[in-house]
Formats: sequence, C-alpha cells, structure tokens
Amino acid sequence: MTKTVWVFPGQGSQAVGMGTKLIDLPDAQTRFEQAEEILGWSVLDICHHEDKLSRTLYTQPCLYVIESILADLLLKQGYTPNLVAGHSLGEYVALYTARVFDFEAGLRLVKRRAELMDSASDGMMAALIGFDRQELETQIQQTPNVVLANDNSPAQVVISGTPEAVQEVLSQIKVKRATPLKVSGAFHSPLMAPAATEFQADLASAPFADAQVPVLSNVEPVPAVAASVLKDRLQRQMTGKVRWQEICRQMPVEGIERVVEIGPGKVLTGLVKRICGDLLLENVSSPEQVKTLFQEAREQGAGNRE
Repeated sequence: MTKTVWVFPGQGSQAVGMGTKLIDLPDAQTRFEQAEEILGWSVLDICHHEDKLSRTLYTQPCLYVIESILADLLLKQGYTPNLVAGHSLGEYVALYTARVFDFEAGLRLVKRRAELMDSASDGMMAALIGFDRQELETQIQQTPNVVLANDNSPAQVVISGTPEAVQEVLSQIKVKRATPLKVSGAFHSPLMAPAATEFQADLASAPFADAQVPVLSNVEPVPAVAASVLKDRLQRQMTGKVRWQEICRQMPVEGIERVVEIGPGKVLTGLVKRICGDLLLENVSSPEQVKTLFQEAREQGAGNRE
C-alpha cells in the first residue's frame, strides 16, 4: 500500500454549506447531536450563515466536527493513514484521528480554544504572497510586536502582531499581495500568551493517550506518539509558529507518497504541491469522495498482489 499522510485544514478553509452532504449518514447525525449538546448550537445551522461561520467562535468547532466525521468515515472503511498532521485548528482533528483523545474531549478543547481566541483583541494577521524571504525576516527582527506566524510555503506566509507593527512591516518590504485576515487577534504570536495561559488548565486536565498513528505537530514537525510529548506541543501551539513548510518537507523523509486532505477546500494540498511536487494528492470533503478514495486504495492493493 502507498504510504499516506492525512492532513486537516484549519481556520480559513471553511465554506458555507459544508457538512450538508453528511446529514443522511447515521453516524454523522449522532456526531452532530453530540456536538450540539456540547456547544449549545447546531453546527449544520451555523454552516449555512456566512457571517457566523467566519467568526472564530463558530469556525473552529464546525471544522473540527465535520473533519472528524470525514476521518471516521475513512477509518470505518478500513482505510488508515501512516501519519497525520493538521494546520493550526486542524491539529486537533489529527490528534482525534490518531485516537489521542475521543471526539467529545477534543470538541470541548476546541470549544474553549475558540472562545479564548475569539475574545482576543488588539491584534492583526496578514497573509503575504510574493516577497523576498530575507528582507521579510530582517524587517520582522527589527520591528517589535510582530512575528512570522504561519510559514506555509517559500512563497506564502502569515505575519501576526499588533496592527501598528504589522502595518510597519508591510510598509517596509516589497510584497506582491498582502491580505489582512478576518481574525480577532494576533494568533500564533506571543500576544496570545494570556489566552494560552488560560487554556493550559483545560489542556492539563484533558485525558491524552499515546497516538495510534504518529503525529507531525505544528510547533515541532517531527513524528511523535507519546501522549506527554503531544500535549506539550499542543500547549505551545497557540503562541507558536505553524511550521507547515517544514511539515511538508518532512513527509518524503518519512517515506510518504500520498497526501490526503480531509475537510473543505484544497489549501493544504495546494501548499504541499508547491513544496513537494512529486507526492500524490487527494481531497476528501464528502461521502462520495470517501468512497472514491477507498475504491482507489482497494484497486491499488489488488494490483500490488498480482
């Protein structure tokens, strides 16, 4: 079988109407009901309202629920990954998929994380495309209160900090396109330290088990399975940099041949393609795509046995 990594997107990949095709699946209905009891609101209802879906408070739990359902569909078909990784919020789905915690424990953590991040203020994030890396890093070093928050690819990053600091960096460098992100705070930066401190108590009390599949974490893109290691990495994630480019480069080192992005959109596979162009790429956002992927895996397995 082809060695495969499952990757899970985070905030920014949400799409109006996502999850609609899951409604008729009995297991999915159970998950949506569980989620409503924990959250106090309906994931499917929120997914039909763009204004609410784009708000951190709702975005993160919705993505966690829908991506978890899709991952479970694949697992139920007997299709398992050799490695998992998630971008920011997506790391929680990766940990759930690796059975580090159960669905409910993970959703409670995501709910609390979303509440804390949604209440953050006085921060700004901006996505940059087309820039000189050395010029950018030099300017960041010379500007207080701004950091490189998401290192997504050689040509695409996100900076995070106070609005004044972010604007100062943008005014001093040449960049093809700079897009302010619709977020409430300076995520993945030291400015999130107060929220991260509050969140530590929730993480400390959450039951973690050793992963059944190695996990590449955002703050340390090296495979790990030990519960204590994975919890420590997650504790540092809210203020730490998302090292997605390094995660991508680690994939071929681990012998990965195929990348399956589970969730709405194709952001992560797009980034992987730019960094590791030889890897096979798949996307799963609906039950139909689950069936297609499983059929391809069966056909490949049969071919390997001939």
